[in-house]
Amino acid sequence: MNNPCIICVAITGSLPTKDNNPAVPISISEQIESTHEAFEAGATIAHCHVRDDDGKPTSDPDRFALLKEGLENHCPGMIIQLSTGGRSGSGKERGAMLDLRPDMASISVGSTNFPTRVYENSPDLIDWLALEMRTHGVKPEIEAFDLSHIFQAKLMADRGEIVGTPYVQFVMGVKNSMPVDREVFDFYVKTVKRLFGEDAPWCAAGIGRQQIVLNDWAVSSGGHARTGLEDNVRIDKTTLAPSNAALVKRVADLCVKYERPVATWQQARNILGLRAVKE
Repeated sequence: MNNPCIICVAITGSLPTKDNNPAVPISISEQIESTHEAFEAGATIAHCHVRDDDGKPTSDPDRFALLKEGLENHCPGMIIQLSTGGRSGSGKERGAMLDLRPDMASISVGSTNFPTRVYENSPDLIDWLALEMRTHGVKPEIEAFDLSHIFQAKLMADRGEIVGTPYVQFVMGVKNSMPVDREVFDFYVKTVKRLFGEDAPWCAAGIGRQQIVLNDWAVSSGGHARTGLEDNVRIDKTTLAPSNAALVKRVADLCVKYERPVATWQQARNILGLRAVKE
């Protein structure tokens, strides 16, 4: 293959703490530094959450604004993707930062079970988040926790609620949700191509020790890959990941193995149909 592979780094998330791994970046300055290292290692999308002064997840738009400004200054051209995830707030609070006009934002278009709770995404909230993204020119990344979410993305695109070809990310390995299963993964890929076209870009994310498995499947199958300390804090069973950059390097090594170039930020923006930025 010679199609470039986009590497997304999920730098912080809502759950990992420094007790889990001291390398998890919590403060805004730590997140900027960690993302810069990951950017230099080959990541071209930064999937971002923010934390409050106690290290707890928040949807505070002021903190997102500080992070966005810092990433734009220190990682010029990198695609900034803000999370509207449910652990950081409730209701419309989850999309309060969308008027910052990031390049992208995550959106879950259906509910699913998580380890100890229901990740609730009501139709009204989904419609509102999608409207905010259209209003502010933000490209959604569809976080698909099961097959129905891919079909929901197709329905939303057909109704004009998602502009352009949806960018779908398969999330596998969350306890009580979709496990890591190769036949299911292959069917996800087949379904995306059938619904959105053979050349439609897609991504995959694996949780915990399954991260490297999904990285391998995605790179070898022509998709794009997500890594980072949000999803996995280890290099292997006994070794903590020293940084987000170290996890990005693992994906870059897979790209070498499967003879795929790592996408530059210019290529990534072109693949995803994002607005250009000055070099």
